[in-house]
Amino acid sequence: MDSKIAKADAKHEKIHSEKRKKDNSERKTGNEIFDKITLETLYKLANQGHIDILNGEISTGKEANVLTGITDTEEYIAVKIYRIATSDFKKMDYYLKGDPRFNIKTKNKRKIIYSWVTKEFKNLTRLYDAGVKVPKPITSANNVLLIEFIGDENGNPAQPVKNQPPENPEEFWNKLLKELKLFVNEAKLVHGDLSNYNILNLNENPVIIDVSQSVVLDNPISKELLERDINTIIREYKKFGIETDFNEIWNYINPKF
Repeated sequence: MDSKIAKADAKHEKIHSEKRKKDNSERKTGNEIFDKITLETLYKLANQGHIDILNGEISTGKEANVLTGITDTEEYIAVKIYRIATSDFKKMDYYLKGDPRFNIKTKNKRKIIYSWVTKEFKNLTRLYDAGVKVPKPITSANNVLLIEFIGDENGNPAQPVKNQPPENPEEFWNKLLKELKLFVNEAKLVHGDLSNYNILNLNENPVIIDVSQSVVLDNPISKELLERDINTIIREYKKFGIETDFNEIWNYINPKF
């Protein structure tokens, strides 16, 4: 066995040694995301001091799993692992095209995934620096992204608004619009898939997540995506009693395409 794989396997045993339930469904999930290269990547990140233990799943999406990580200093982080086998490469290619930061000319699925992870890290950095409430990016490597854990001090993750509606919808809505305005005008990005699945409710404050598909304003599809995002949140927050319309939000954001 290759020495790197052997070391990765050893680290994998440690990563899974604490607090994780060993039922059949979790073992199936483990087989899907922990391929050899992913194990090597996690081992490398562990050697760099970024992560010591994986400690349970936060969410499972179509393309990625997000797990709770614990560092050597016993701090929580979020570990997002993209699955090579189940990712939608046509969608990724659609959002990567037109982005001047990337010049993807390969059909290699693994390389596309790596570019996708790099894109999410760069988007988070840009948003965080612009003052948007997003998880602070830590580092990325291959198909693994490490970001700030959004939750309480006991390791309980904040829930998406879809699962935990705000107690005061109007106040929450106003906070969300401020974040969206910063997102577009300061970070100069458009989310592209904004909904209550991708907005966390952290103590009645919105935190925007899942920005891998987010595009720069220079992208030809950015205006269309912003229109879609606005229409989506109007539809969702009307269910909470928020009365608004498209033009009101568009004029408030006042995007400069």
